[in-house]
Amino acid sequence: MERTPLTRERIIEAAMGLADEIGLEALSMRKLGDRLGVEAMSLYNHVANKDDLLDGMNDAFVASIQVPAPGDEWREAMRLRAHSAREQFQRHPWALSLVESRPNPAFATIQYHNAIIGVLRQAGFSLAMTAHAMAGDEEKSLQAGMNGHVTKPI
Repeated sequence: MERTPLTRERIIEAAMGLADEIGLEALSMRKLGDRLGVEAMSLYNHVANKDDLLDGMNDAFVASIQVPAPGDEWREAMRLRAHSAREQFQRHPWALSLVESRPNPAFATIQYHNAIIGVLRQAGFSLAMTAHAMAGDEEKSLQAGMNGHVTKPI
């Protein structure tokens, strides 16, 4: 039987699935290696260390959130983005703490913020109002997660 080769993407996908099952705190390179049927040391050919793995998981998570397209009506775009984010946080309850803790935003995170800033600026929001909306959005996300609202069904 031919074994599927390891790739960074496959490792990150498996790590996300494992975190869904056992939680982010319990995720280890050894458990991830077991999940993939390889020695933990093999993972280091594709991810530098656990921080690199967590950054990759964060980037993959953020990339899964629907973002507004240029020219979208801002209210509807932000509503759809919020629903998409909520759906992803429900699928991956560990992600809130990861998103809030990563010090080095990766490409998908930058694209995510760029899309939101773009739709708000195109709608006529000033830089100050855009910054306020972005800060308020992140504060509400964190507060909702702390109160359990992100993961509770409505």
